[in-house]
Amino acid sequence: MSKQPKSVCEEKVYESIFNDHSETLRSFIYYKCGDLKQAEDVVQESFIKLWSNCSKIIFEKAKSYLYTVARNIFLNEAAHKKVVLQHQIHLVSDRTNETPEFLLEEQEFMLKLKKAITDLPEKQREVFLLSRIDKKKYSEISDIVGISVKAVEKRMSQALIILRERIGDI
Repeated sequence: MSKQPKSVCEEKVYESIFNDHSETLRSFIYYKCGDLKQAEDVVQESFIKLWSNCSKIIFEKAKSYLYTVARNIFLNEAAHKKVVLQHQIHLVSDRTNETPEFLLEEQEFMLKLKKAITDLPEKQREVFLLSRIDKKKYSEISDIVGISVKAVEKRMSQALIILRERIGDI
C-alpha cells in the first residue's frame, strides 16, 4: 500500500504548516527589515500566496516556497521604498540646489527682516508694505493713504534707511 502525499490544499495540512513556520518566518523577515508590522504583513502575504498556489506546491517544498516568497516580497518592498525615496530626493533637489548653510542663513535673514519691518513706525511700515509687498506705485499709495506722493517718497526713504541700519546693506 502506497502512502498518499500530503496536499497543501487540505486545511489541516495548511494549518500545520502555518503553525510550524509562521513565527520563524516572521523572525527571518523582521531581522531583514527591523519593522515588526512589516514582517507580519510579509508573512501574511506569503501564506496567502501559498494558499493561492497550494495545488502547485508539494508539501515537502512548502517551507522553501514560503521563505522564497517572503524574501521576494521583502525585496520588492525595499526596492519600492528606494524608488519612493529617490523620487522624494529628486523633488527636494528640484526645489533648490542651494547648500543647507545658505538655506539656514536665508531663513535667519528672513526672520531678521520680518522683525525689522515689524519694528518700523506704523506710517513707514504701511508705505513700505504697500510698495514692496502689494507692488503699488507711489501715486496709488498716496491715494490709498491720503497723502502726497512726496510724503510717500519721504516715508519710503525713511523706512529703507531704518531697515538698512537694522539688517545691514545687502
